[in-house]
Amino acid sequence: MTDGAELRRRAQEFLAAYPPDGTERAEFLKARFDAGLAWVHYPEGLGGLGAPRSLQAVVDAELEAAGAPDNDPRRIGIGLGMAAPTILRFGTEEQKRSFLRPLWVGDEVWCQLFSEPGAGSDLAALGTRAVRDGDAWVVNGQKVWTSGAHAARWAILIARTDPEVPKHRGITYFVCDMTDPGVEVRPLRQITGEAEFNEVFLTDVRIPDAHRLGEIGDGWKVAQTTLMNERVSIGGARIPREGGMIGPVVEAWRERPELRTHDLHQRLLKLWVEAEVARLTGERLRQQLAAGQPGPEGSGMKLGFARLNQEISGLEVELLGEEGLLYEDWTMRRPEKVDFVGRDAGYRYLRAKGNSIEGGTSEVLLNIVAERVLGLPSEPRTDKDVAWKDLAR
Repeated sequence: MTDGAELRRRAQEFLAAYPPDGTERAEFLKARFDAGLAWVHYPEGLGGLGAPRSLQAVVDAELEAAGAPDNDPRRIGIGLGMAAPTILRFGTEEQKRSFLRPLWVGDEVWCQLFSEPGAGSDLAALGTRAVRDGDAWVVNGQKVWTSGAHAARWAILIARTDPEVPKHRGITYFVCDMTDPGVEVRPLRQITGEAEFNEVFLTDVRIPDAHRLGEIGDGWKVAQTTLMNERVSIGGARIPREGGMIGPVVEAWRERPELRTHDLHQRLLKLWVEAEVARLTGERLRQQLAAGQPGPEGSGMKLGFARLNQEISGLEVELLGEEGLLYEDWTMRRPEKVDFVGRDAGYRYLRAKGNSIEGGTSEVLLNIVAERVLGLPSEPRTDKDVAWKDLAR
């Protein structure tokens, strides 16, 4: 069993062979993957060493202290947090070796083709069709709210392959080539003025059967792995004390005493405590992840993340008064990543509104927590045994 001391030794030997100040960034990242120091809990040959997930922190600390470059995780977050664990669990050996290395080093950006105009909260009602044609599938449909589709090389995609069975049982999971001529990406401009999201139109897109993840009709099962990891990656990221959205508010409070009032002080104290509770809960969740797969706890973390971000950003705007109403730039841009802390208060306030929608709406996550964590009865369903083609739309 690989332990912390062994991983520390491996990291130090790697740094000696590839000193960060004398190694080109891309070469360093590829060598790190090949050395098994990318995600240590993955199997050997796939960026890992089969070590406990908790020991990743040992490697990260050694490399960070040496000034090693990272793989820009916010830019490739969908690939790292959603595509990779799904490919690892359900992919063939060929798929794992083909996709995981360029995904981790950032050579290829990934996006997620799940939500549709008529299937957002009720994702299993999706209507994008995939029809078998020999060794390929022909896909037609529309996806929406796709983060980073304009920069993506690959997409994880779920499509309906059997309309004759109930909606959860007729879905199959694919890897879609975003450079296919049948893929059209259109920007969706947000309240921030930017367009990090997109709508994607799929017209006779041919996907080889070799790019199918899991069995035909098992797409909903495969998608659950993606969704659970998505909620953990959104709501359970590791941050230091006073990191994240609470940081800029606390900084403004300390540096600008003229803005303080008793009421704002009480609200800030309450949110500071809640942010610290969320941070520590995230640490506990990551310890649980080290022992197995993510469960519904990630939904609770993501639920709290959305509410906290919205309340904290609202407090920040009130604290800054008229200054908080300013907004730096309404220019239409298509960013490749979201930067809450590096922007102004107006951006944080507007962008946080999307936190309760993306990655699962708060209403859906409340249901998941109620049913899978608290054990409350499920809501009545009238579509459980009805073929998808017979559902009212």
